[in-house]
Amino acid sequence: MSAFANIAKIPELRRRILFTLGMLAVYRIGIFVTTPGVDRNVMREYVQQSSGTFLGMFNLFSGGALEQMSIFALGIMPYVSASIILQLMTVVVPQLEELRKEGEAGQRKINQYTRYGTILLSVIQSMSIAIWLESLNAQMTGGDVVHDPGWGFRFLTVVSLTTGTAFIMWLGEQITERGIGNGISLIIFAGIVAGLPDAAFQTFKQVEIGQIEPVTLLMISGIVLAVIGIICFFERGQRRLPIHYAKRMVGRKLYGGQTSHLPLRVNMSGVIPPIFASSLLMFPKTLADYNIPGMADVNDMLTPGTWQFTTVYVVMIIFFCFFYTAVTFQPVEVADNLKKQNAFIPGVRPGKQTADYIDRVVTRITVIGAIYVAAVCTVPDVLRVYFAVPFYFGGTSIMIVVGVALDTVSQIESHLITRHYEGLTGPKGPRIRGRRG
Repeated sequence: MSAFANIAKIPELRRRILFTLGMLAVYRIGIFVTTPGVDRNVMREYVQQSSGTFLGMFNLFSGGALEQMSIFALGIMPYVSASIILQLMTVVVPQLEELRKEGEAGQRKINQYTRYGTILLSVIQSMSIAIWLESLNAQMTGGDVVHDPGWGFRFLTVVSLTTGTAFIMWLGEQITERGIGNGISLIIFAGIVAGLPDAAFQTFKQVEIGQIEPVTLLMISGIVLAVIGIICFFERGQRRLPIHYAKRMVGRKLYGGQTSHLPLRVNMSGVIPPIFASSLLMFPKTLADYNIPGMADVNDMLTPGTWQFTTVYVVMIIFFCFFYTAVTFQPVEVADNLKKQNAFIPGVRPGKQTADYIDRVVTRITVIGAIYVAAVCTVPDVLRVYFAVPFYFGGTSIMIVVGVALDTVSQIESHLITRHYEGLTGPKGPRIRGRRG
């Protein structure tokens, strides 16, 4: 508690946290602003009947905005999809590769392209949602979802949902710049956590009426705690490469001769792979709404709970683990920086051999990290589908919540330590740190 009390002693950190909480509050309020022309009660009934499908997953990541048919119904997924496309293009388009190497100025340009891509994807997906909402009128018996279908409704839906996504994107960027960071991840985190109270209430209600046995509830709690422990273990796991600095004379003073380490995280990609994979797996639904040939069959095949979905999901997670690590971590640049600082890895020649050695180590630990991410994101879902264990939140959701929470605590702790305050783990206990490889 003393560590949390120290937050109030730092004006800048206090302002950043309050600003972040204020932006998240604005996001949660916007969830309940319904798109014009939609009956939210009928929509909520339909979404609640579709739990366990892509619709339920989409509703979870949007923080319940889909069942409210809110102006935030698209959530932040168009931004995530645009980021995927831009990062893929940086590998094949030389101009984007040059922008990435230009540092902060180039990154700002790429971010601008990502915003344009977000708007374009939002327009396409919102039109798809408008057409899908109109088609629900023939399926619902309790009333019409759309009161006045037509091009007027479609235009208004496109404008509302696209504006909502743009506003969420702006909120995330403001949290990143003026808050405590990780704005996009915190918005997804807030959407998932918002469903925790209702899920806990429903669980205890099922225990009271006998639908869930107390033993089953204890088993669920044990599995959730075990998954959280595994996530914390691997998210803080590191392989530390020893670094030696050569001695050098500057004037009459001798510098160098020190020993340090290069920390390489086991899971360098964080929660990005499951978010990317979940986002891409929602595309068949969008294409099926536009009657693209074959997409309806693909969408039916890739239904959560089927072995095809699980297989594709695991493969995509493993791919994005390696891809995102390759994009964000460049062994050649790290080796060049070490060479410029007169630093070297013992037993490895500077330059190309150092880059190859670091690349080999990163590849090996990424294999472990990819297997861990795929297992955590799929095992709870397999237990829920095949063994009837009533998980309200899958492994992907738990990993996002725990991973974002750990990153947020680390950033708050860095502010405290910079200003000579104890970290959040207590004045006598160890701070959050990576485990030795």
